[in-house]
Amino acid sequence: MGTFFYVVLAFLVGVLVGWFLWGRLRGELDSLRGDLDRTRGERDRLRADGDRLTGELDACGKTRADLQRQLREAQASSGTGAAKAASQTPAAVMSTPAAAKSAPASAKAAPAKPSAKAAPASATTAKSAAPKPAAAKPAANKPAAAAASAAKSSAAPKPATAKKAAVKPASGKPASAKPDNLRRLIGIGPANEKLLKGQGVTSFAQIAAWTSADIERIEHALQFGGRVERERWVEQARLLAAGNEAEYARQFPTAGGSSNT
Repeated sequence: MGTFFYVVLAFLVGVLVGWFLWGRLRGELDSLRGDLDRTRGERDRLRADGDRLTGELDACGKTRADLQRQLREAQASSGTGAAKAASQTPAAVMSTPAAAKSAPASAKAAPAKPSAKAAPASATTAKSAAPKPAAAKPAANKPAAAAASAAKSSAAPKPATAKKAAVKPASGKPASAKPDNLRRLIGIGPANEKLLKGQGVTSFAQIAAWTSADIERIEHALQFGGRVERERWVEQARLLAAGNEAEYARQFPTAGGSSNT
């Protein structure tokens, strides 16, 4: 009885172990089958990609062949055009030198006859006129010498007068005036000073001599809009141009010493 019980127990244990092993093996087999299916899918996808790339490569090859054919045709057409132009230009060049050669030849042949005929006449006139200048030389030398001496005597004082005339402007030439600091005037800062210098105004004397037309022109050009009269630029410039610093400081106490910026 005990032996039968051990046999049954061993059988049941064997069945359980076998079932457990079979389950494990079946799971491994299913995973292998899944991997195989996945690999087959990847293979099919790669084959499709390969077919697509092959088609694209064939299309690129056809395009390249077409481009090469067009390039050869263009080169052939340009070569024929250049050959035609080269064949036409030498003909024109050859024709023009021929005409040029024929023209000088005719020109040389035409004046040959008159020169041959005129040679004896010129020789006879030269022979007949040769003694005359020899006889007239002594008489002509005296007036020439007198004229030369008179010309020297009349032209001698000219350099001195020229030097004097050149010296006078040098002594009377005024020294270049240094531009004034226009920013001393109330209402003129760096920007307005630059605008005024652009109009050619660089000194107090110029501003002091402004007329109503000048003021209108400056205000229109610089777009001041009555600022010159409102800030009394002309009166300030007159005092500064005259050097009356005390009166300028009394009438315009808000003005600075060197700049109003």
